[in-house]
Amino acid sequence: MHRFRSPARPRWEIFCQVVDNFGDIGVCWRLATDLARRGGGAVRLWVDEWEALRRICPAATAVDERAGGSVQGVELRRWTSAFVPLVPGEIVVEAFACELPTAQLEAMAALRQAPLWINLEYLSAEAWVAGCHGMASPHPRLPLVKHFFFPGFDAGTGGLPREADLLARRDAWRARPEGRAAWLAARGIASSPDALRVSLFAYEQPELPALFDAWTGSGREMLVLVPESRVLGDVQRALGRERLQAGDRVVRGALTACVLPFTDQAGYDELLWACELNFVRGEDSFVRAQWAARPFVWQIYPQADAAHHDKLEAFLARYLQGLPAAEADALARFWRAWNGCAPDRATPAEAWPALAAALPGLDVHARRWCDVQAALPDLATALDTFCSHIAHAAR
Repeated sequence: MHRFRSPARPRWEIFCQVVDNFGDIGVCWRLATDLARRGGGAVRLWVDEWEALRRICPAATAVDERAGGSVQGVELRRWTSAFVPLVPGEIVVEAFACELPTAQLEAMAALRQAPLWINLEYLSAEAWVAGCHGMASPHPRLPLVKHFFFPGFDAGTGGLPREADLLARRDAWRARPEGRAAWLAARGIASSPDALRVSLFAYEQPELPALFDAWTGSGREMLVLVPESRVLGDVQRALGRERLQAGDRVVRGALTACVLPFTDQAGYDELLWACELNFVRGEDSFVRAQWAARPFVWQIYPQADAAHHDKLEAFLARYLQGLPAAEADALARFWRAWNGCAPDRATPAEAWPALAAALPGLDVHARRWCDVQAALPDLATALDTFCSHIAHAAR
């Protein structure tokens, strides 16, 4: 008989392996806390990179890595190479194709009724996703069946991460007369009401100096808010500084660049809400920008053999529907330039004037796109419904 370290059994057990940056843990932490808030059973989250978790959830700093602890209703556990399973959850979520420890699989198989096993996949707008969503894959050796669950942008997929009150919180924040001004003032930032406020969260971007030059000579004041991230080295190069850190402010022509400290997830949402244009990257910030309902520029995570270009084009094909041709072309041209895949070899600086001119129309489109996505089930709801159907069919 398999011996477990604890008799407690959660409904949800999520495994997260931090491959790079904060996308994996960002999505997993949002999903875990969302499930916990909805009261559908206890939630346990295993994370291999504790420091990454602490960056987006400072409260995790107080949790003992060896003994675990609870934050926002989620039981946190450190996933180490010397893994010893607890009683497996009723639903075990393997996030983003991370491989469950052998001991966990054996513990799952040892139960009288095996848990539901979900492989939560990466987000993609590609057409094949709906056909693969929900597919079953029996384990070759153990009496376990894995089901693939794909987030997505239509009813044939698993939806997007979205807390039940997210859009109401966003609207209430923006409705406060002093909201954005107070948010900026709390960070020691001042700008004119007519300034274009831009958040810049990105991977490395060699074309940034030329874009900053274009913003410096802009006819409109540009306030660029840069949370600490991998792009900071390029910001330093663009501004001719050897080192920049949180709290630094550099003014050059029409451009004012302010470096912000890395923030937790709630703080990042407010940054997106405070800006008229958001540069985002990867998956988590990409989704949050869509819920912010403002124009955004997506830097997709680069993959071998430029496979990410197809994913970028698949999303553009969906997102640009309903936009006038000039605005659609301006957005697509800038995104391709920003991701280094422009057919005409355009640079972001060259593509910027058209994007700037298109922003009013893109703002209307962003709100419309958000409303369409919000009419679909969110990720936590879709996942719970899917698991309930599978469990019912197995009875």
